[in-house]
Amino acid sequence: MKLWGGRFTKKENQLVHNFNESLSFDQKFYHQDIQGSMAHVKMLAKQGIVSREDEKAILDGLQGILEDIEAGKLEFTKEHEDIHSFVEANLIERIGDAGKRLHTGRSRNDQVALDMKLYCRDELKEIDGLVKDLLAELLKIMEENTETYMPGFTHLQKAQPVTLAHHVGAYFEMFYRDCTRLHDIYERMNYCPLGAGALAGTTYPLDREYTAELLGFYGPTLNSMDSVSDRDYVIELLSALSIIAMHLSRFSEEIIIWNTNEYRFVEIDDAYSTGSSIMPQKKNPDIAELVRGKSGRVYGALVSMLTTMKGIPLAYNKDMQEDKELTFDAIDTVKGCLALFTGMISTMTFNKDIMEASAKNGFTNATDAADYLVNHGVPFRDAHGIVGQLVLFCIDKNIALDDMTLDEFKAISPVFEEDIYQAISLKTCVEKRMTIGAPGPEAMKKVIESCKKRLEELK
Repeated sequence: MKLWGGRFTKKENQLVHNFNESLSFDQKFYHQDIQGSMAHVKMLAKQGIVSREDEKAILDGLQGILEDIEAGKLEFTKEHEDIHSFVEANLIERIGDAGKRLHTGRSRNDQVALDMKLYCRDELKEIDGLVKDLLAELLKIMEENTETYMPGFTHLQKAQPVTLAHHVGAYFEMFYRDCTRLHDIYERMNYCPLGAGALAGTTYPLDREYTAELLGFYGPTLNSMDSVSDRDYVIELLSALSIIAMHLSRFSEEIIIWNTNEYRFVEIDDAYSTGSSIMPQKKNPDIAELVRGKSGRVYGALVSMLTTMKGIPLAYNKDMQEDKELTFDAIDTVKGCLALFTGMISTMTFNKDIMEASAKNGFTNATDAADYLVNHGVPFRDAHGIVGQLVLFCIDKNIALDDMTLDEFKAISPVFEEDIYQAISLKTCVEKRMTIGAPGPEAMKKVIESCKKRLEELK
């Protein structure tokens, strides 16, 4: 069934139909299309534009179509151009002329704008829930590891000692901001485009406020041309998804590094690993690698959408049909990545002794040794040079600062005394960092409580 045949005298070329059709992918939001149609006909009946008898017939017909699709009794067929024509054709076949009144006061332009917005809104809620699940798992790791010492890095070089709780806490903040971005998008997008018509509204006395209310929107959109001709909420969603994917990719990269024989910081559960077809000793971090790789796929959707929209004049143009496939794919990709990544880290074990030894052997306490000298009257620049000599000495001897004798310390600077060992212990190095946001246990305790509260508020 075509919704536009009256003006045409020739049959549509099959290749044109194949190129033009969207049912193969927009069938994905059949539920939203039927949901929107039900709200529309309720409004039409309220306004006296269709009779109550037709309203009941249409609603019953639409409900039957919905149930048959979900039960697998009604299949999507190739002769229909899109989900809108598919639903309308089946409705007319089932209830007759009453079905022909469904599209009164409506265009496919505002219909598809509504369907896409409803779909994105529903999926946004699901993604939000998945990010919250990840935040809850990160919080659990933080609570259990406030005294698990490890090296903090800059330039992939061991820098200063931190705790696993502090390190994972950085990702908590990233994914928390991702959640707030999703909430911001919801607030901006939650206005109803239905009733905008093709571009200039309609002469029918529609009650757009009522339609918006039925569909759970804050209200109707305020410009009919804008309503049908922009997809900035899709671009915003793809941008947020890209940032989520980037954060997942960064964390995955670290897990991949931590999983190597050189680091051995973590052990990934067998359920989230694979082996090699030729090397029997291998245990590969495939899930982390795939999550890292799929970030590029999500970025591609964002760039594609920006490129599609950048040259479109007002109002609706067929180019905008390209918003669906790439958005559907990006949403499904991020949902899959979030679920698998959360499962992976929830079953992952941390080799705490190895992480602590790595912090000691990487001179992460060197800054604290310099601070010790400063606190004993040595100018910082001189202290920096002295500790540099200590590090060179340790490298030559293949030992850590903690392994030096007091005589060896004093040979480089007589300022050192027995209390240097306490000053450069990992425990001291971490616990002295007590400012909010630092890895010290008291500071971390406050932050963890804040994380709990913020996560609860998100729910």
